[in-house]
Amino acid sequence: MDRAELKKLVLATGCAEERGRFVFLCDPHWSAAQRARVDEILSRQTDSKSRPAPGWLCVPTGGTSGGIKFARHDEKTLTAAARGFCRHFDFARVNAVGVLPAHHVSGLMARVRSAVTGGIYLDWNWKKLEAGRRPILPRLRGPWVISLVPTQLQRLLQSRSAVNWLRGFKIVFLGGGPVWPGLADAAARAKLRISLSYGMTETAAMVTALRPEEFLAGARTCGAALPHARVGVTRAGIVRVAGDSVFRGYFPATSRTRTFATEDLGAIDECGHLQIRGRRDTVIISGGKKIQPADVEAALRNSGEFPDVAVIGVPDTEWGEAVVAFYPAGGIRPDVRRATARLAPHERPKRFVAVKDWPRNAQGKVNRAALRGAL
Repeated sequence: MDRAELKKLVLATGCAEERGRFVFLCDPHWSAAQRARVDEILSRQTDSKSRPAPGWLCVPTGGTSGGIKFARHDEKTLTAAARGFCRHFDFARVNAVGVLPAHHVSGLMARVRSAVTGGIYLDWNWKKLEAGRRPILPRLRGPWVISLVPTQLQRLLQSRSAVNWLRGFKIVFLGGGPVWPGLADAAARAKLRISLSYGMTETAAMVTALRPEEFLAGARTCGAALPHARVGVTRAGIVRVAGDSVFRGYFPATSRTRTFATEDLGAIDECGHLQIRGRRDTVIISGGKKIQPADVEAALRNSGEFPDVAVIGVPDTEWGEAVVAFYPAGGIRPDVRRATARLAPHERPKRFVAVKDWPRNAQGKVNRAALRGAL
């Protein structure tokens, strides 16, 4: 894909803004404060008459932490990611149904993969899909794929007709948030061809992916590295990514590094598969013990007592930090004792807080800063 083709594809999404040498993908649902922050960032652009340099396409990241940034990509980084994806899954053509927004890297890359391979990209509204209006997939031009976030899959699994429809996909990609064991097992029982993956805006989406055959055989890792990427873990457990799809720095002026150090903690198993342990910036230290919120969330979800849950640490005079669990208000009051039975004593939340307006975005990520405001 050349620059002109990619630029045309991006502008056609309706959520792109061209500013001088750069094109920015923007979330139409940003709050007034977030939009003001974005306008301040966009005002930093340099000479608008210069030819577009590497990294002219700016993709937003970091919105749920309150600090929106733009990762700079271009036709080379995105095409490298698309080619590596096709080699990993042995796809000659990618036909995709898209229910994720184009301003998010997963929604963008679904469009790019189809365009690079001459496949079909079918844009579909998630609300229509959830309500039971599902597109018929033509089989004349090869198999189909779809990308979902965990909460979307959870809702679709409640409908027999939706499950039958999902069985028609060669691969159902699942990402954008932690996949709890109960959800993965339910998808396997439904015989869905799931691919768990790992990636981010800075890497042009997935850099590791589990093949569906491995998932159905019981594997629950993020899979092996795609051909275009090199994924490793430092002695401190920090995941590092290198390769041609790595971004060219943040807007406006940070330079590209050969290896991108993520905020994620992980390990590489004996099969060469990546296992994510959590984020180093969300570790809770309570009473001198380190607690991974993702581990606590997985146990609470698996209990079946919560429709959704998020765990954070809050300052506490006795413990240093206290573990607090948030869940959507409404429905039956959860049985806390049952929900925490499999947690170690130091992992058990000190408080459970019901939240009326659950702050989860279209990519399935919870706005933890908003949850803190509910205390």
